[in-house]
Amino acid sequence: MKLKLGYQELIANAMAQIETIPLDQAQKLLDDENTVFVDIRDVRELERDGMIPNAIHAPRGMLEFWVDPDSPYYKPVFGEGKRLVLYCASAWRSALATETLQRMGVPGICHLEGGFSAWKNAELPVAEKHSKAHTG
Repeated sequence: MKLKLGYQELIANAMAQIETIPLDQAQKLLDDENTVFVDIRDVRELERDGMIPNAIHAPRGMLEFWVDPDSPYYKPVFGEGKRLVLYCASAWRSALATETLQRMGVPGICHLEGGFSAWKNAELPVAEKHSKAHTG
């Protein structure tokens, strides 16, 4: 089966439309109170590999619903006017998600170059994500 548009084209199209921030710039934003890192990976990836310190978890499958104030699933953190830095494992899902949120009209949206894999490979800070069953 030949698709009209494959995943590589979708990602390339998204990358041409969105802002991608390099690791060194992202690291400088870690302590910026006007920036929120948003991890869109599956919770099992977070528990296995950790996450960027102080990032919030917004699963890719719920992101559009959590961002839209008209949605019953809306999360107020997305309406605070802060810069949002999305990331996933290798910047594929985050590129597509960033493009979608940008099309929705979310201001100050960008994603992390190379994703969490690049972050970890650069030996930048990683926080542990505990499962909900974890008690401390």
